[in-house]
This record gives sequence, structure tokens and C-alpha cells, in this order.
Amino acid sequence: MTTEPTFPPLLTGFAVTGQIDPFEKAISLATLGCDAGTIVHNISNDYLRAAFVFAPEVTLEKACAMMIACGLGFSNALGALAPPEIAVHLEWHGGILVNAAGCGDLKIAASHNDPTAVPDWLVVGLTVPLFPANDEGGYTPNQTTLFQEGCVEVEPLRLLESWSRHTLVWINCWSDEGAAPLHAEWRSKAHGIGEDINITLQSSDIKGIFMGVDEDFGMLIRTNDATRIKPLSALLQNGDAS
Repeated sequence: MTTEPTFPPLLTGFAVTGQIDPFEKAISLATLGCDAGTIVHNISNDYLRAAFVFAPEVTLEKACAMMIACGLGFSNALGALAPPEIAVHLEWHGGILVNAAGCGDLKIAASHNDPTAVPDWLVVGLTVPLFPANDEGGYTPNQTTLFQEGCVEVEPLRLLESWSRHTLVWINCWSDEGAAPLHAEWRSKAHGIGEDINITLQSSDIKGIFMGVDEDFGMLIRTNDATRIKPLSALLQNGDAS
């Protein structure tokens, strides 16, 4: 890839290559005090990987909404570039579904895992498989790639640029209008609301009926006659904030 991506004025690209994980690199840069709006990216033959650095001014629990903004940004970006029959949905815990099959994910980290304190930095990572690792994709019917779903003409570089622009729109929307617009859009993309859920987070099993989310996008889980909340900060890669 010889062409560098073009980002909106408030964002700055930081390219890495080879086996360097943009998510881990972004965490390192954030720890050292890089500017908010830095997007670390690595586009290979098989994957588009990127990470967005934030410097929140709100508590961690509210700042975790940036993961929602990044998910909506990707959904909008792929929707703008892919064929019209492509359907994108988002799982609460970060999974990305394209035409009902897993196609990458989002993950999140922050300078600490105290949901009531303002973090120094927050990083959201994006991974999207472009091509199958081999010609035997049928052995993993629940997993797919953009190539397998007919997105052959979606250029990864353009997708990265589009993701940055659409994500920035949602960030500004959240900053100006609060979480309500993100809630409305996310519910239209959310996978599994009203259905049984059985996932493991930080070695903790989550089982029950996924009833939706609270104002800070915490998962509402109904078991028997009780409903409990799993905060979005529980998804932090650097610890369990439950």
C-alpha cells in the first residue's frame, strides 16, 4: 500500500506495518501522551486494522460510548462503499456481523478501569478481515470476510478514510446532542436484543436474555425475574470494570 490515507483535519494518521498491532501501538502512543484523534492503522493483504485514540473529558463509563461511535462509524462507512445488499450489524461486546456472519470486531482500552473517574486516554481498536486465510471458508460458516460477502471493490484505504469521517460525525453528535442519537442508530444495528445471550467476558460468564442497554450502553440482562446491568466498561482489555 503506497498511498497514505487522508483523514479529516482534526485527525492524524500513524501507519504501522508487518505484524505490529495498531491497537497495542495506539495504547503505547496514548500512554506517552500522543494527541487525541490519532488513528494508528495497518492495512495488509488479509486485514484492515486500526485504532482511534481519544482524550475523554467525562468519566470512563460515559467515555466508553466512543466504542459505540466507532461501531456506528464502521457500519455507515461500509454501507456507503459496499453493494446495497450488504447488511451490517453490531454485537454489544464488539463483534461485527456482515450478512449475519462474524466479520471482525471492536475492542477498547483505557488508562484505568475505574468507571467513575475520567481516564487520561481511551483507545478503540477495529479489525476487519478482507480475504479468507485459505480457500476453505466453508469450514467456518459463522465467520466471513469482506471478499466473501461481495465487497471485492471496496478499497481498504477508502474504507479506513470513510470510517474515520463517519466516526467523527458520531463523536460530534454525541458531544453536541448527548447519547440519544447514538442510542437510536445503534438499536437499528444491534444484534440479539430480545434473544438469549451466552458470552464470556474477563473469565465471567454472561447468560440470560439481552433486553437492551441503559443510558450508558450497559447491557441489560434478564435472568428469571431479575434484570442486571453489565457496564460497557466491562469490555476494557486492561481489566474487568464490572
